[in-house]
Amino acid sequence: MTQPENTPNYLELIRERGSGALDKKMGIEILEASPQRLVGRMPVEGNTQPIGLLHGGASVVLAESLGSVGTQLHAGPNRKIVGVDINATHHKSATSGFVTGVATAVSLGKTLCSYEIVITNEAGQRTCTARITCLILAEAAVR
Repeated sequence: MTQPENTPNYLELIRERGSGALDKKMGIEILEASPQRLVGRMPVEGNTQPIGLLHGGASVVLAESLGSVGTQLHAGPNRKIVGVDINATHHKSATSGFVTGVATAVSLGKTLCSYEIVITNEAGQRTCTARITCLILAEAAVR
């Protein structure tokens, strides 16, 4: 898919910024990015409960990462953002491979952004549905 002229290369912006320590530990990789839609994946291995199932908290981390990155892309580089609400419903377990999250913007406002995140296993089965709301804070002072 080619990017329209004058559209920021959001994946390049994400790579330049780098990822957070938790995203690195979890193995989260952003595959597609814009303020309206993000796609990311995470390995099941290394993110499991003692009985070998993907930990529900790991799904929430993936969801929060996607929603937070989307909000940051919407808000711009000089704004700080924080998650203020997240919820998740776990539908099915995953035991191997990768899970993929697709975050779709529900609302992109001046101070609040909300995303619905659908996480699926490699068979395309929904494992989790999450929703996050992020607050966009005041623009950082230029030093």
